[in-house]
Amino acid sequence: MKRDIDALMASRHLDAMMVSGKVLGNPPLSYLLNGVHVTHALLVKKLGQTPTLIVGPMDREAAAPAGYPVVLTTRYDYGALLLRHGGDPLAASVAYYRRVFEDLEVAGRVGAYGYVDQGYAYTLLRALDTELEGIEIVGELQGDLIRTARATKDADEVARIRDVGQRTVEVVQQTLAFMQSHRVGRDEVLAKADGSALTVGDVHQHIARLIALHGMEDPEGFIFSTGRDAGIPHSRGNRDAVMRLGEPIVFDIFPRETGGGYFFDLTRTFCLGYAPEAVQRLHRDVVECLDTLTGQLRAGRAAREYQQLACAFLSARGHPTLKDDPATQRGYVHGVAHGVGLDIHEAPGFQDEPGNTTELVPGHLFAMEPGLYYPDEGLGCRVENVYWISDDGQIQNLTDMPTDLVVPVGEGVV
Repeated sequence: MKRDIDALMASRHLDAMMVSGKVLGNPPLSYLLNGVHVTHALLVKKLGQTPTLIVGPMDREAAAPAGYPVVLTTRYDYGALLLRHGGDPLAASVAYYRRVFEDLEVAGRVGAYGYVDQGYAYTLLRALDTELEGIEIVGELQGDLIRTARATKDADEVARIRDVGQRTVEVVQQTLAFMQSHRVGRDEVLAKADGSALTVGDVHQHIARLIALHGMEDPEGFIFSTGRDAGIPHSRGNRDAVMRLGEPIVFDIFPRETGGGYFFDLTRTFCLGYAPEAVQRLHRDVVECLDTLTGQLRAGRAAREYQQLACAFLSARGHPTLKDDPATQRGYVHGVAHGVGLDIHEAPGFQDEPGNTTELVPGHLFAMEPGLYYPDEGLGCRVENVYWISDDGQIQNLTDMPTDLVVPVGEGVV
């Protein structure tokens, strides 16, 4: 959480940190700006002190709600520095940061964060580290300070994620209603008013419209796949495929707040009209696996154990798993859970690897999503909910939607 940032800085022996880049698509900066929308920013924070936010003049009023002292870029006059250094952008940038650090009295170890082009970051940070007296630029490869802070969510963040979750559920429910509004034609295919078949592409268009109508955006896309495609975990679906009764539908939707805010992640598996026995079995095994896992969620337990539990449960039901064969493309083929926040996949991580020492703690918010996949048999199933561990250690399910498999449809339902 943001309240942990100073402690995280101290544990890394940082005297200061800087977070920079465009704000849109830059979760580390969005996180620290408290949802404020500006174009480009440099945030500088010294240990134990309030951050300073540096923005261009056009963003001066938009930056104010972030709650930090705001300094305009004109104070450091990059244009004049560029002229002084003969048009050399690297030399001018080093001089610019020298002015910033001197003005804000920054010295010592400075952590560098934010999403920028890799080549730009490498060139600039190496130059700053080499040429600025009294400054040591510090980078982190994994588990960096801001990702660690973001892994635990406070009540305000959870309220925003819960709201996105409620709107996401409405999109799913309205998508089901859209399919239910069609009659069943020949060969158990849903038919439109003109008699042509309703296709996966038609449903995709409707979903995209619903996401926008509910005030969300869809930067990562969504999964709505049927039949064999449902048996391929990240297949988005064949847009030309027709919507037919009895085929499994995997609907995995993960929109976020408009403007680069918080994501939600929800997956359900459906069959229109009726579900064949093979689909019922997969769905039953997946839902019971999820119920078993969530029944054992608790703070203090190693996150990687839940992947082990999922493999053991599904293996006992007769399905191939990654534990049995890490290269399997049938059965249980992916990780069981992941953090959700300003990125659709973030900490905490649940991978069953020796280096994963993560333990669940209050504030962790994550999606749990066991699934089973048999593409050659035209079968796939995944069910996913989002959970939060509250400050008192209680497990809260933020996904208010049943896991029913069969979606009744109109005329001709079997």
